[in-house]
Amino acid sequence: MPPQVIDKVLDRFVEVGLVDDQAYAEMLVRTRHSERGLTGPALAAELRRRGIDDQVAASAMEQISAEGQTERAEALALKKLSSTRGLDYQVRLRRTVSLLTRKGYSSGQALEITRRLLDQEEAEPTSTW
Repeated sequence: MPPQVIDKVLDRFVEVGLVDDQAYAEMLVRTRHSERGLTGPALAAELRRRGIDDQVAASAMEQISAEGQTERAEALALKKLSSTRGLDYQVRLRRTVSLLTRKGYSSGQALEITRRLLDQEEAEPTSTW
């Protein structure tokens, strides 16, 4: 197909709303954050891989609040910590922080959340059944 025809078809798709990078980026950010827990650099890389412009990506990523990021990080950390019960504290800490950093959370935030959750877990009374 000649490039002129391709350009006309794509222009028409954009005109009628069938191609909307902003809407696509926003949907991708919402789903990747809620389903996979991605945030920050990991989300930006995902959008870049899919050909989304950096400005469009930045705009789409604004929909994730700091509180939402923290809540999602805590949920991911709790899930990982529950699967590592019985292991050494340092092993659990390292594995959970590693998971969170791969998802795009800063190492400082990952460490703070994981330590807090481990400390809370330690402080909980154990069942004596």
